[in-house]
Order: sequence, then C-alpha cells, then structure tokens
Amino acid sequence: MSDNNKLSPWRVSHIAKRLRHGAVIAYPVEGVWGLGCLPEKEDAVTRILAMKQRSRSMGLIMIAAGISQFESFLFGLAAPLRKELEQVWPAAVTFLVPDNGVAPLWIKGQHDRVALRVSPHTVVRQLCNALGGPIVSTSANPGGRSPALTPLRVRQYFSKDVDLVVPGKLGASIGASEIRDLVSGEIIRPGQQEAVRELRP
Repeated sequence: MSDNNKLSPWRVSHIAKRLRHGAVIAYPVEGVWGLGCLPEKEDAVTRILAMKQRSRSMGLIMIAAGISQFESFLFGLAAPLRKELEQVWPAAVTFLVPDNGVAPLWIKGQHDRVALRVSPHTVVRQLCNALGGPIVSTSANPGGRSPALTPLRVRQYFSKDVDLVVPGKLGASIGASEIRDLVSGEIIRPGQQEAVRELRP
C-alpha cells in the first residue's frame, strides 16, 4: 500500500471521534469501497443494513489492523486454527471463525461463525489502531448493485446517508475479499487475483 494513502494524524483522530459517536463512514479497503461503523453501535449497524437493503440475519464482517484486536472473538480457538490465521493475515481474506458468544447478534446474524479480517490497507489500519479495535466492513452498495469503486459512486448510491467519506485509494485487489471457513477450509466466496495497476481514486 502506498504511503500516499496515509491519512494525517488529525484526520484519523477526527474520523475515530465520529465513529465513537455512532457515525457511519464510507472508506477504501482492498478492492472496493466499504461502509463501516463501530460494531458495538447497534443503531449505526442498523443504518448500514437499511442502506444496503440487507437482512439483519445475514451478519457483517469485522475488519482490524492486527489479530490482537480480535482477541475477545478468538478466545477458546484451537491453537492450529489460530496459527492459520496468523500465517494468512494481513490479507484480503475474511475468515469465518467459530462464534464464542462475544459477537453481538447484529454482527453475527443467524450464523454460528463470525466473519473477521485483518487488513493490509493503510487507511483501515490507521483507523483501527486509533480506535484500538475492529470496525464493520461491508461493501458500499445497495442490494443488487455493484460495489462502489470510487467516492463518487458512494455518493451516488447513498447521498446524505453516509456521515463521512474517508479519503483514500483502493488497494491492489479486484472486488470483494475472499471468504473462507476457518474450520472446514471451504472457500465460501472466491477472492479476485491482485492486479498490478495504479491505485484507483
């Protein structure tokens, strides 16, 4: 990830403050623009689900800067499974991890797995480090529409529904992250091959 994608300390602090007060943001991730909020802010999560026309039962991904920010969700996980996470992350790979009862119902939905990802994206890592924990990450698009690849498309989709559009560029991946079941190894959603290209605005 280019250093040109790095946010100023002031901006990171400002965005983190807004998130702590329940804001919904749009921000660049590895291959698409995402919608995010703090996972413990149920009202903000409900807003995102409404914006996406997404059922609460489907659950949402949480994204972090390092595996240590997921410790509460990984408590009780078998050592070989944790080692696999450590070997793969950070990467554009979301793992479905057995739910240990910590994740809020509005995050895990009707599932017995929790979707987690440690991101290599500079902006994501800055925000999560400032917050000291994960944020929600779901593609920025209404149901049935293609994920936004630019801030302009985010605004076209959601107009004033997003409280803040975070500046930055997408990472080197194309499309949404791979989703993999940690226990079975099954790939639920294939990821796209990384592309050698200019970072998209």
